[in-house]
Amino acid sequence: MKDLVLITPPFTQLNTPYPATAYLKGFLNSKNISSFQMDLGIEVILDIFSNKGLEKVFQVSGFKFQVDENCERIYALQNDYIQTIDSVITFLQGKNPTLARQICSGNFLPEASRFEQLDDMEYAFGTMGMQDKAKHLATLYLEDLSDFIVACVDENFGFSRYAERLGRSANSFDELYHQLIQKPTYIDEITLSILNQKLIEVQPKLVCFSVPFPGNLYSAFRSAQWIKTHFPDIKTAMGGGFPNTELRDLKDKRVFEFFDFITLDDGELPIELLHRAVCHSDEGKISCNQYKRTFLLENNQVVFKNSSTQPDYKQSEVGTPDYSDLHLDKYISVIEIANPMHSLWSDGRWNKLTMAHGCYWGKCTFCDISLDYIKLYEPVAAKLLVDRMEELIVQTGENGFHFVDEAAPPALMKEVALEILRRKLTVSWWTNIRFEKSFTADLCKLLKASGCIAVSGGLEVASDRLLALIKKGVTVEQVAQVTRNFTESGIMVHAYLMYGYPTQTVQETIDSLEMVRQMFELGILQSGFWHQFAMTAHSPVGMYPEEFGVIPQQNDITFANNDIQFTDKTGINHDKFSFGLKKSLFNYMHGICFDYELQEWFDFKIPKTKIAPDYIISCLEKEETFNTKPTAKLVWIGGNPKTEIFTKSKKGQKWEMMKLTFHSKIDTVEILLEKEKGEWLLELVSKISILNPSRMNFQQVKEDYENNFPDFEIFWYSKSVNQLRKCGLLVL
Repeated sequence: MKDLVLITPPFTQLNTPYPATAYLKGFLNSKNISSFQMDLGIEVILDIFSNKGLEKVFQVSGFKFQVDENCERIYALQNDYIQTIDSVITFLQGKNPTLARQICSGNFLPEASRFEQLDDMEYAFGTMGMQDKAKHLATLYLEDLSDFIVACVDENFGFSRYAERLGRSANSFDELYHQLIQKPTYIDEITLSILNQKLIEVQPKLVCFSVPFPGNLYSAFRSAQWIKTHFPDIKTAMGGGFPNTELRDLKDKRVFEFFDFITLDDGELPIELLHRAVCHSDEGKISCNQYKRTFLLENNQVVFKNSSTQPDYKQSEVGTPDYSDLHLDKYISVIEIANPMHSLWSDGRWNKLTMAHGCYWGKCTFCDISLDYIKLYEPVAAKLLVDRMEELIVQTGENGFHFVDEAAPPALMKEVALEILRRKLTVSWWTNIRFEKSFTADLCKLLKASGCIAVSGGLEVASDRLLALIKKGVTVEQVAQVTRNFTESGIMVHAYLMYGYPTQTVQETIDSLEMVRQMFELGILQSGFWHQFAMTAHSPVGMYPEEFGVIPQQNDITFANNDIQFTDKTGINHDKFSFGLKKSLFNYMHGICFDYELQEWFDFKIPKTKIAPDYIISCLEKEETFNTKPTAKLVWIGGNPKTEIFTKSKKGQKWEMMKLTFHSKIDTVEILLEKEKGEWLLELVSKISILNPSRMNFQQVKEDYENNFPDFEIFWYSKSVNQLRKCGLLVL
């Protein structure tokens, strides 16, 4: 028996749990509140995609397979699918690696329409290997089955979403409510069966659904409906990303036929207070002043209670995420396209953490900067973060981390990297960033040394005019230089790209595509994704549309309110660019078609780009400034050198020299210096070692050198120091 059950409803990710319930469970542990968590999505997926599950799928499809030739083919091959499905799922769970050879050899997996768009396998996976090639083929196999389910069993099915259209800015609850009073779908029946079994086993008093996306909303309501019907004594609550952004103007009381409580923003304190009310009150009630950002029904009216005077918990007080109860060994890794960076979102098990609550920048005009999850910025101390990393490694057995920040702060990333190196941890990690100039070549080298494998960030519209309008705080030139720094250090880069921003012209869209083409061709971007601009209610564009030249469509809001339909005064139909932008990007991510004219991606006339073909190259060729800040810290992340003293003579004069040999993981560097300078350098390496808690800045090193020798600048910019900077000397 547990007081609380925390549930992520179907569907989110296949390869790793969405972290919200793990965050909450970690917090509840710190308050000695017993809880159980489950990812209902992965359990439903594993039920469907199994030997018995597929047998049932083909049975319930009836004769609907006649809808098209593809479904007819899959139906005809049903025995092959049923026979292979358990082996494929086990392989994708990482438990049956030898099956990769069977999958790659051909004539093992049944193939339908998804295999027609197969990449050039030798080209695509020559650098990724057989396991990844087999994962890609197995992913296509699952997508074929998904197509069959959508066409013949349940049109709302999707691997990472369910009935998403019902949750997408549904200003009225009517359509969703109408769907909920219909008979449960086949997918619903599986979901509710698993839920029923778990509720009987755990016997909670309160069930809390974390709903991050529109694609989780319907299943949350359907599950809550089941609880109300079959477990009327259990209270239900909903929180998470969807209500935080979409349900802030909730008025429809029918929602509370399903949920007793809906909470907004950070969930720790609201859920603690709800637990106190439901689990430690004979009447199951709570006084008005003890609610925190909570909707409920009172006197048959929807009311919002936020009268608790208790402040929200600091990030240092919320505890370490707890992934127990989740079936971590049963998640499945898939590879949708042959791109190493792009596959990070779907391949591999990642422990998820947050470096900082909110966004340290907090100015982008398309972003929900008026909401607490963005505007309340609070970083976590580096030592505490790395403590949590070590705890999670012990708890989960995994040393991969995804920091799910809005934008990880560069200064904190630096401190986290230093702490990881000091503790000699072996981890792999990636995060979301802003492409700002703080990411120097040396900082990127430090991040790479600590285990950073990739970053993602918003380039948005590759136009300096629009970047200024967005208040992004970067320029295209700056983005190019930063992505170069990351790439040259061995860190992959994914760019979020945008089109259709208010006042954006056709010329700016085409010029933006040309910038992106050049960046991919030069290898400073590895992955990207085009998003069409969406105006949200809580962003500056949504709150002050007249300042951005857009006319919003005014609707009566009784349920969800986030995406706002609008008319751009330019009158441009940005929808028509979608296919060409995405098709070109798909090819660029595979390293091909850079020589195609941009016109070839579109089936309508576009203007020629005004961007010079060498524009990005010219950005990267700008001379590096030699002005090192006096306060910049020097750090040595290499090993101790081998030294050798020898005598040099010239014109009858003799003097002692020192040869210092530095071995890095991939190179060996030899430096020759006068003996005294060699000894000084040896001492400096010890002083600025990553293992030394005290640090020296550039000015202190300069003064220390000049106490012994003249002309520090000549020494600092010499070939010897330049070699040293390539094998472990960093200026941060």
